[in-house]
Amino acid sequence: MKFIISLLLCHAAAISIAQKTGFNGLDMNMGNLSRMSNAKTRSICPENITGEPGKGGMTLAKNGTTREYTQNLGDGWKTNPFVNISSGQTYTMADITGMGAIQHIWMTPTGDWRTLILRIYWDDEKEPSVETPAGDFFGVGWGEYVPLNSAAVAVNPGNAFNCYWSMPFRKKCKMTLQNVSREGIELFYQVDYTLTDVPDDAGYFHAQFRRKKKTSGGIYTLVDSIEGRGQYVGTYIAWGTKKHSWWGEGEVKFYLDGDTKYPTIISTGTEDYFGGSYNFELNYRYQTFSAAYTGFHELSKKDGLYNSVSRYGMYRWHIMDPVRFEKSLRVTVQDLGWENNYRYSIRESDISSVVFWYQAEPHKSFPKFPEMKELID
Repeated sequence: MKFIISLLLCHAAAISIAQKTGFNGLDMNMGNLSRMSNAKTRSICPENITGEPGKGGMTLAKNGTTREYTQNLGDGWKTNPFVNISSGQTYTMADITGMGAIQHIWMTPTGDWRTLILRIYWDDEKEPSVETPAGDFFGVGWGEYVPLNSAAVAVNPGNAFNCYWSMPFRKKCKMTLQNVSREGIELFYQVDYTLTDVPDDAGYFHAQFRRKKKTSGGIYTLVDSIEGRGQYVGTYIAWGTKKHSWWGEGEVKFYLDGDTKYPTIISTGTEDYFGGSYNFELNYRYQTFSAAYTGFHELSKKDGLYNSVSRYGMYRWHIMDPVRFEKSLRVTVQDLGWENNYRYSIRESDISSVVFWYQAEPHKSFPKFPEMKELID
């Protein structure tokens, strides 16, 4: 009897704690949309640059970026839907104080997306945890519109970039966009977030960009500077070939927690890792696709009058199968293709990438970000 009473008391205490703490409004899905929460919804855009309650649409018509279009309407009529970012300028998209999480980012920038550098700083960081060109971050590294429909990222008609990675923070979040091009650009954007309690075991979101215009030795390193504890959650690669034959035989390798010569996790080929098979091909044609966790798209860029250089984009989100590491992580892919004699051949491709992961802070410093000449063609 005493055991039963004790069990009931423990159950009652658990219910009391659950009721007191409540649902924090994170990890949203169809199964918990009905749950009430004390989380506070906020949103930052050019019409409300602070995200404060009751502060949206306050830009005076005479001061807004659309003043020449709204002069007959007056204040409150879409007076400042975008911002201008001049050449060399770094614009602060969001500067949030408190505890919570970014839940959605939307933007549609003009200009060359490879020369718009997105950076995100968590809490009191001096160095960013996210540092990547905007286009590559959203899966369109070659600067051309490609529809993309996945669980983590969507690129919709009109060059509309959407991101749904959950990005928790405990003190602050600062998000900037640097325009390193020679021309000014316009940026429409919105950062949707919630202010709420963040679990102690929640890691911080990271994203790192790299590019090699000409690989060397057949190995491209996606990342080798991760130290600490966390989980790897995504890969995007923009791959440019320099030969007119199949290029994607290379294996993707994950070296976990001190692996040296041989990795713990290895794929059987590039297209296999990205969820495809047999050259992404059917009836001697590439077959593009965009699914929840994997996708492949094909582009072609003219080089001179007759020659053509093929370019591809691929993503693989490890949402259902994160690669967990305790101490360190290094990820590589082989730049390997076929020759006409049906033998493997090491290539010298043009490869860019963004890798995504969560980890406890502090993180190891990123490599020096590429110069302008390394970013663009």
